[in-house]
Amino acid sequence: MIRIVLVDDQELVRTGLRALAEHDGDITVLAEAASGQAGLHAVIAHHPDVVLMDIRMPGMDGLTATERITGDDDLAGVRVLMLTTFDDDDEVSGAIRAGASGYLLKDVTAEELRHAIRVVAQGDALLSPTITRKVMQTLASTRVGTLDRSRLTDLTKRELEVLTEVGRGASNDEIAATLYISPATSRTYVSRLLTKLQARDRAQLVVLAYQTGLVVPGD
Repeated sequence: MIRIVLVDDQELVRTGLRALAEHDGDITVLAEAASGQAGLHAVIAHHPDVVLMDIRMPGMDGLTATERITGDDDLAGVRVLMLTTFDDDDEVSGAIRAGASGYLLKDVTAEELRHAIRVVAQGDALLSPTITRKVMQTLASTRVGTLDRSRLTDLTKRELEVLTEVGRGASNDEIAATLYISPATSRTYVSRLLTKLQARDRAQLVVLAYQTGLVVPGD
């Protein structure tokens, strides 16, 4: 069972999200909150697998709450999925920098929402069907080379190949098919990269791949 917390300042939106998320029976809502501050308290109290976090809220906004969650070692297993009505490059980039594992617009279908929750919960892929890849490229194109490429020097040739595919948005199965390895081996390589590069999740691996120039916009 995937356990989630809903954070949105509109009660009607939260009610709808709860109904959609719990539809198939494998996702349950532990708590709801109407502000970033209340959401942070709910996350600390319940330690969910995933937080559905709105960005624009009164008081503490979703970006600040996400930074607090991802920066707390006691909440290391909590993934944040941003969900908003706004398609704003700066906000999405801010969400990724804050440590969000994904970003969705509120016009996604019910199945896309549930699929996103499942994917983020298992840490398998950075997901946002319509905009995340574009925004990641925008983020990277303004910051390529700003990180020390020496972080990559300890990686083997195969690990660099896997990191490149992660940066291009490939899933474990897609990486396996591209590199002619098994899905299990693909997962092992991704786990190794997370450890070696001290990355919280695949979202950070994607950022790193772009920031170091391993993957460039248009790849």
